[in-house]
Amino acid sequence: MNVATESFDVVLVLCTAKAVGGPGELGAREIAATLVNERLCACVSSVPQVASCYRWEGELLHVEETLFMIKTTRAALQALQSRLLSLHPYEVPEFLVIPVVAGLPGYLQWVTESVEREVR
Repeated sequence: MNVATESFDVVLVLCTAKAVGGPGELGAREIAATLVNERLCACVSSVPQVASCYRWEGELLHVEETLFMIKTTRAALQALQSRLLSLHPYEVPEFLVIPVVAGLPGYLQWVTESVEREVR
């Protein structure tokens, strides 16, 4: 198989959320399903029990979180960010965008087509 060095404008978004939400908060599965169902991304891979250490409001925190690896396109980033902010329990969630510089052409095309149907 050949690896495409063109990105098809595919990006990877990293986001974390507490492994256990509070009352009335959506869990990791519900957030992921909403993003995929609304075609804001092609796929959300969730890695449970990521140990995070960070400082928030002057306090050092050690928290178990779920890491989302969200595969989407540049064109969908604004809509994805807006929706994620409306769903996410954190006041300031992680939202890091990493460009995809290479990948299997079929996979990159699938991501693009999965998101384009709604974004257009």
